Amino acid sequence: MEKRNLTCIRCPIGCQIEVEMDNGQVLSVKGNSCPRGEQYARKEVTNPTRIVTSTVRVSGSRSGAITVSCKTAEDVPKDKMFEVMQAISELQVSAPVHIGDVLLENAAGTGVNIIATREVD
Repeated sequence: MEKRNLTCIRCPIGCQIEVEMDNGQVLSVKGNSCPRGEQYARKEVTNPTRIVTSTVRVSGSRSGAITVSCKTAEDVPKDKMFEVMQAISELQVSAPVHIGDVLLENAAGTGVNIIATREVD
């Protein structure tokens, strides 16, 4: 039997959670003070995912901004984060850019889009 200790990141409390596993299956979750903690722990030990945030180069901006902030529209598998970052680093978009614009579809084959989180004229 394997035990994993995690600090929950689903709310500001930061519960210390202990997960007991056997052959990759979650047997028990202890230490969470709310249901979100249990959901987080189960997902983190079986299929960890993350939101990726970064910036993308912008050409033709009237406001002088040369980058726009962006993020993945959904969680991506943790082991794909560096591939997603590589795809973002190779990207350049043209102004104007609006919040929610899709800057890159299917980043690194994850099925998840990269979207703008700021306006650039």
